[in-house]
Amino acid sequence: MPTPHFLAAAGAVVGIALTGRWKLQTGAGIDLAPSMHWPSPVLAIDADADRGPVLITVEYRISPERREAFLVSIRDLEQQRRRDGAYSWDVFEDAAESGRFLETFMVASWLEHLRQHQRVTNTDRAVQDAIREFGATAEPRVTHFVAAKFQ
Repeated sequence: MPTPHFLAAAGAVVGIALTGRWKLQTGAGIDLAPSMHWPSPVLAIDADADRGPVLITVEYRISPERREAFLVSIRDLEQQRRRDGAYSWDVFEDAAESGRFLETFMVASWLEHLRQHQRVTNTDRAVQDAIREFGATAEPRVTHFVAAKFQ
């Protein structure tokens, strides 16, 4: 048994030596303070905290000339949405109307989505504001869909 233990120890020492120059990201320069800039959702139905899943859509109207830049920028939202609890995220382009895009993401429950409202940071807000600049003529339209309860 001494030979396998020696090889394992030697491998660990070599691994430490080879990876020692790479540092973990510290998050310096990232403002993680809650921004609380998302308005509270308006409810017309009884949405219990555990009711779900919840589908959130954000409709953007973009100048067709800015399509490519918009698509590059909106990719940054996927990481934010998934980090804050979304298990599905995508962007759809309207086939009948140029410049109309629909971002969709899903979370497990209504309570989880309300928690997303509390988790949004100032750094997230900066990314979202940059994306909103592509459609400066209109604020993106946000819609919430809660899975229907069958009796």
